[in-house]
Amino acid sequence: MAEQLIIETSADKAARYKTLVPQIEALTAGEPDVVANLSNIAAALRQTMNFFWVGFYIVKQNASPAGSQELVLGPFQGPIACTRIAFGKGVCGACWKEKKVMLVPNVDEFPGHIACSSDSKSEIVLPAFKNGEVALVLDVDSDQLNDFDATDELYLSQVMKLIEGFI
Repeated sequence: MAEQLIIETSADKAARYKTLVPQIEALTAGEPDVVANLSNIAAALRQTMNFFWVGFYIVKQNASPAGSQELVLGPFQGPIACTRIAFGKGVCGACWKEKKVMLVPNVDEFPGHIACSSDSKSEIVLPAFKNGEVALVLDVDSDQLNDFDATDELYLSQVMKLIEGFI
């Protein structure tokens, strides 16, 4: 696929997602490199949906002697971000721990929210699974309150299913 998205920017959110998801599938088809695919997905989501911040946190072993895991910043688009997030901490860590989508209308009301940027107002985080365990999370932030809904969850979940096919 050419490295160009064809999206009607004046279309409503659902229509943009409906056009975007198959293009993401085509963009990643046949590309074995996970970092390249995640990078293009982050760019495509930000470009099409005009998100404040979109990126991935990948579950990795940390350097501690105990050998525990943490989320480590992966490919993203937007302002600089937190580099490491502990299991269960913040919205991303909660998504990892609970193994479910976290939709947060107001991040200031989320207990233990990690403020990587004070401009972030709402957030949606979705897990991708490998062998039944969370392998990474997609984190999407908005600079508007209550900016995410069931439409975002539906289509971003489709993107996560695509990701599960190549991680």
